Amino acid sequence: MTIIVTGAAGFIGSNLVKALNERGQTDIIAVDNLKKADKFKNLIDCEIADYLDKEDFIELFLDGAFDGDVDAILHQGACSDTMETDGKYMMENNYRYTLSLFEYCQAEDIPFLYASSAATYGAGKVFRESREFEGPLNIYGYSKFLFDQVVRRRWNELTSQVVGFRYFNVYGPREQHKGRMASVASHHFKQYRTEGCVKLFEGCDGYANGEQRRDFVSVEDVVKVNLHFLDNPGKSGIFNLGTGQAQSFNDVAVASVNACRAAEGKPALSLAELVEQGLLEYVSFPDALKGKYQSFTQADITALRNAGYDQPFLTVEQGVSRYVQWLLAQA
Repeated sequence: MTIIVTGAAGFIGSNLVKALNERGQTDIIAVDNLKKADKFKNLIDCEIADYLDKEDFIELFLDGAFDGDVDAILHQGACSDTMETDGKYMMENNYRYTLSLFEYCQAEDIPFLYASSAATYGAGKVFRESREFEGPLNIYGYSKFLFDQVVRRRWNELTSQVVGFRYFNVYGPREQHKGRMASVASHHFKQYRTEGCVKLFEGCDGYANGEQRRDFVSVEDVVKVNLHFLDNPGKSGIFNLGTGQAQSFNDVAVASVNACRAAEGKPALSLAELVEQGLLEYVSFPDALKGKYQSFTQADITALRNAGYDQPFLTVEQGVSRYVQWLLAQA
């Protein structure tokens, strides 16, 4: 069984490769762009059959080099920088590339599981997989939204499994290469370890300091959902992939600092105590993000549950604690 994972050296992609390995699957073709070479570290402890640059891969793939040899494609490769302003690049990389893979998979009857995004909802307050609730705020969100629209238009013509995952705020191991686009939990860990405090935005959009809320979902759960659909090729759809429960940035900060403190043999502190002791600070909301920021997200996971995924999701307190333990082990 050969599985192709695009974005294989990236955050979610490498976690998928590792999880497939843990199931005994090593016949994996890893596809990525290693211009930022440090991403290779995500694959050091993984077993793969081959690696291909994303441009070389798409040419070989569309030319039929893998005909009859591929059992599924887990397409995680994309530019996920929500601040990217090169629309031409974003659409070619995220939309057109994905469309080419999709069309080939339909022609060859290959299951196609791909990364969409909660960015498709923009500033909306309802996060349900339906057109009336969608309105992306940036070109990244639009690139994901547009491909989801293609899938919807062709829904009655599908010849093989197609599953789109609208990832909410994913955090966890193997995201160290992402820089400013890494998760909130990752930034909190680094800030606490290097500066001795965590910094959050002041309040905005009617929310108090640090009380903006997102659906923070552990990459452990993201991987489990992907593998659930890989194991159930008869199920297709576009699904929100979050916990279904929004939690505040303050919650993430408290969990991050207290997990670090636990490793230092220190007692847990409340939010008020962290602020009082200068371990948590609030900074001005940046002008560049005004009008482009989601102050609240919460996945409606009804469709995911109806599709048969019934496993519980990690809370911020559970998932961040596990993530910090992993980060400390790496350090």
